Amino acid sequence: MHLQSLETRIGDADPRTFYLQTSPEFAMKRLLAAGSGAIFQIGKAFREGESGRLHNPEFTLLEWYRVGWDHQALMNEIDDLLAYLLQEPAAERLTYAEIFRRHLAIDPHTTDAEQLLALLSERGVRLSADPLDRDVLLQLLMTHVIEPAMPRDRPTFVFDFPPAQAALARLRPGVTIVAERFEVYVRGVELANGYHELRDADEQRRRFTQDLHQRRHLGLPEVTVDAHLLAALEAGLPACAGVALGVDRLVMLALGVQHIDEVLSFPIDRA
Repeated sequence: MHLQSLETRIGDADPRTFYLQTSPEFAMKRLLAAGSGAIFQIGKAFREGESGRLHNPEFTLLEWYRVGWDHQALMNEIDDLLAYLLQEPAAERLTYAEIFRRHLAIDPHTTDAEQLLALLSERGVRLSADPLDRDVLLQLLMTHVIEPAMPRDRPTFVFDFPPAQAALARLRPGVTIVAERFEVYVRGVELANGYHELRDADEQRRRFTQDLHQRRHLGLPEVTVDAHLLAALEAGLPACAGVALGVDRLVMLALGVQHIDEVLSFPIDRA
């Protein structure tokens, strides 16, 4: 929801606005719906306003999809990949609720916005405004309190996110409805983000509309709903799971360096 795309206008007489991809996900799902089978891609992605120790506006993503798999099977494969490439031990797996209980002693699915705001204040996180959107506050607690305390001796998978934080993932019903999404952290670095993919076109359209309303509420730029993706879902996306892994961060971990600029030929400051 909070990603900002870089845009360009093409054409002389009647220029059209196009967007540099924030990930190849939508295009790859169109290929999956057309019958590609399991696929992967290594390529460039672009996100406006992302610059820092772990971010550059232009970066490299490895994204792949496994037909017939769920997010748990994909976590198994990533565990094997991290063992092979980084000699990491098997990862610990915690639900989103478990990791918040461990570090903050709260249930993130039920704690109200005022309590979340108080927790941020208690831990010295100062906000320029007081956003009362629960998911924004949960994300701030994750990035500013929980992530810095992630273990360094083995990777950590966090899975079963709140539905509002996984616009492209399946929901699993239960006492608490959760989205079948995961993130993996290696030595404190968020390395990959994956989903058991949503296949329902009507539900995806509803979520896109909901996200647009939320972006307006937060004062974020509006994005165009991808009609091609919705058409692909209507045609029939096979049951699958997919993940996007930051290649530059992977190289950072392999080399033991601390800043993404150290693994890029031309970071934004030298572009």
